[in-house]
Amino acid sequence: MINHNRLHNHIQELSKIGKVGETGVYRLAHSELDVKAIYQVKEWMEAAGLQTRIDNFGNLIGRLEGNNPDKPVFMIGSHIDSQPYGGRFDGTVGSLGALEVVQTLKEQQVQIQHPIEVICFADEEGTRFNKGTFGSRGITGQLVDGELERTDEQRITRRQALLDMGCNPDQLDKDVYPEGSIEAFIEVHIEQGPVLEKQDVPVGIVSGISGPVWLTVTMEGHAGHAGSVPMDQRQDALVGASEVISGFRSIVSQDPNADTVGTIGNIQVFPNSRNVIPEKVAFTIDLRDIDVSRREDYEQQFKQLLDEVAERHNLTYQVQEDMRSNPKYCADWIKDVMKQESEKLGLQAPTLMSGPFHDALVLSNVCDYGMIFVRCKDGLSHHPDEYANEHDISKGVELLYQTVYQIVTND
Repeated sequence: MINHNRLHNHIQELSKIGKVGETGVYRLAHSELDVKAIYQVKEWMEAAGLQTRIDNFGNLIGRLEGNNPDKPVFMIGSHIDSQPYGGRFDGTVGSLGALEVVQTLKEQQVQIQHPIEVICFADEEGTRFNKGTFGSRGITGQLVDGELERTDEQRITRRQALLDMGCNPDQLDKDVYPEGSIEAFIEVHIEQGPVLEKQDVPVGIVSGISGPVWLTVTMEGHAGHAGSVPMDQRQDALVGASEVISGFRSIVSQDPNADTVGTIGNIQVFPNSRNVIPEKVAFTIDLRDIDVSRREDYEQQFKQLLDEVAERHNLTYQVQEDMRSNPKYCADWIKDVMKQESEKLGLQAPTLMSGPFHDALVLSNVCDYGMIFVRCKDGLSHHPDEYANEHDISKGVELLYQTVYQIVTND
């Protein structure tokens, strides 16, 4: 069994780095606080007897060799970067839970066949540079042109942020895993939703992850004095954007039984002055669905809405695609092991879908994957009040341990 006290001491200690208020966390990717957290976890990995490295994507990796080092690596982990106003458990449970699993295997001298790597992926959240899962997409060769030149609010490029933390962005290719070198990936994560709490169960087995589309829409009109331009002569970008935003909600809500969700989470107005007609508005679109055909249909409806609103208000617009990933289902063989082990532990874990995307979704493009969810209070996440009971977390990590044990001890 895992060491419950050690796991939760690690979680509590890590939460002190970037602490906001009593329970919040602020650790943006590649930032000074993020780097401090990385080196703290690296220290714990080394104390557990793992070989550690920080690759040029900013991923922290701890490796435990198996009896057959030529076998593909079995990978477990998550991320430790946070939202600007985030909580203690998002990502952290999966990263430190994975460390606890491997440390327990080593302490109990379990003979493993596969090498195991515990990984804390860089910039899963995507907040700082508006494009997430950077580390997992990096090691799997899924980055796109221009990623290193994306800038944060201080106009710092990702390239510079990586250099500042000691990485070499000119040598990313050497850290991409060759095809077939990852056997499978399993991630533990808080649910970030209300299903497990509603069913009054501590742990769930994920069936699949919805596919996200991230867009940035920029609508442009013409600025003018708020007191002198007649209403029928205005090209108000904010009025147009507000109609698009309202219409987007109607589009994604048209089928109450669907798993579709859509969010506008960021809006920027220029020149952002009380007495100037807004000339330019940029806003983000986050559209997710487990049904890719329905998602594509809703996306086309949204773009048609953009056309209609822009024409009606004499505006121009641009749409930038920041992310697109198809939904993926977890591997049946991994789910089967999880189900068997959950029954042995008396958990009777239900299966449920993940609306949020995770690094596991990226890994699904190169290997089989599985996920375990841990119940969180009120389904709340990306907020300082995010909370998961330590006993629920231990049950989720124990299920990970038993699942990994069954997989890596069999040749």
